[in-house]
Amino acid sequence: MRKPYICIFAKSPRPGSVKTRLASKVGSERAAALAAAFSRDTWSAVRALRWARPVLATTDANTKDWRFARRANIWLQGNGDLGERLERVLRRALRGAPFAIALGIDTPGLPRSLVELARKALHSSDAVLGPCEDGGFYLLGLRECPRGLLRNLPWSARNTFVQTLTRLKRWGYQTQVLPLWFDVDRPSDLVRLQSLLSRGDISARETARLLAKSSTAVDRR
Repeated sequence: MRKPYICIFAKSPRPGSVKTRLASKVGSERAAALAAAFSRDTWSAVRALRWARPVLATTDANTKDWRFARRANIWLQGNGDLGERLERVLRRALRGAPFAIALGIDTPGLPRSLVELARKALHSSDAVLGPCEDGGFYLLGLRECPRGLLRNLPWSARNTFVQTLTRLKRWGYQTQVLPLWFDVDRPSDLVRLQSLLSRGDISARETARLLAKSSTAVDRR
């Protein structure tokens, strides 16, 4: 059996099109630079997992944006809402693989232990889901992904995780839930991330390097 895929979902880090909530406080150029650093750190973390095959699932395969992954699998997400794009990429990944995992880039420094828990869960369960504190999820893992599984779910909402978990269970999927984590969407999240990095609680080298260039942390407003 071939190694499972971990599919990293990322937009091209273009100013004005990524991390818009952060951009309102730190500016669009800095927000785009952060998105690029998040992408590189997430890619590096997944590449370090010997049991997984990393894939960059992107809205734009422009190689200038993804130089760090130029020798890797780069797949286009295609059209549709997030559910349609997740289904498309995961269905492709599951051809000949025992399971596939989808990750976003908004959790740089995500503890490796959480990804390892997801791997373990998928050896005995149909699905695994990692909840975010804002109501979304940071990880989705599946052994099968039939068409329509993720259709018409509420995305970027306070109940995204709950509705996704309900959908999986309704389809008869034995689903394990991972420990809660956070993603970085607001300035307060960035402050929290910077604190964890400075204490060495998590590791995200490119993000830490970028944040270190600032003389002061982002304020909490």
